[in-house]
Formats: sequence, C-alpha cells, structure tokens
Amino acid sequence: MEQIPPQVQHQLVQLQQLQQQAESVVAQRMQMELQLKEVERALKEVERLAGDAEVYKSVGSLLVRSEKQAVEQELRERKETLELRLNTLKKQEEKLKAKLTEMQTKIQSALRSRSQPQPQGG
Repeated sequence: MEQIPPQVQHQLVQLQQLQQQAESVVAQRMQMELQLKEVERALKEVERLAGDAEVYKSVGSLLVRSEKQAVEQELRERKETLELRLNTLKKQEEKLKAKLTEMQTKIQSALRSRSQPQPQGG
C-alpha cells in the first residue's frame, strides 16, 4: 500500500477534529432541547395556576416560595435564552456538517487521483 501524502494526512486529522466538534455541538443541542422542553412544561403548569397560588422554585437543593408572576417571568426569560442558544447551535451544526462534507470530498478526490495509474512515456 502506498504511503498517504502528508497533505492528505493533515486533512484527515482536520476531518477528525471537525467530527469531534460536530459531535460536541450535537450533544449540546440535544441538551438545550431537553432543557427547553422542561422549561416549557414548567411554564405551562405555572400559567394554569390561579394568580394567588403558592409557587415554589428550586434554588440549589432547596425549594423556596416565590410569587407566581416572578416565576412565570423567570421561566419566560429562560425559555427565550434557551431558544437563542438552540438556534445558534443549530446554525453551528449546519456549518460544521457542510465543512465535513467539503473536507471528505477533498480527501476522497486526493486519494482517487493518487491511486489512478499515471500515464507512462513510451
């Protein structure tokens, strides 16, 4: 088997790094989606409560009584923040996927051109 040229070896290392970045971004996105669903469920429950209902929120390992409106506002702000971060992660993921595809194509092209027999002079 022929030796892989240093340029292609470098591209393979870059490809692996991009794959790791993409995996990390996907994991972060999935975590944000879970947090967002949790916040949306909590917000839905708080909105159903009467205005004078007692509401408790988690602060570390404690549950602290809080006003319904304050909890509702915090949840809305948290939801908005998570949605923004989620959109950013989705865009980042798309860019990384495009770079991965481009890099794979370059590597495959370089390897194909290397493996094709070179015309010999007669």
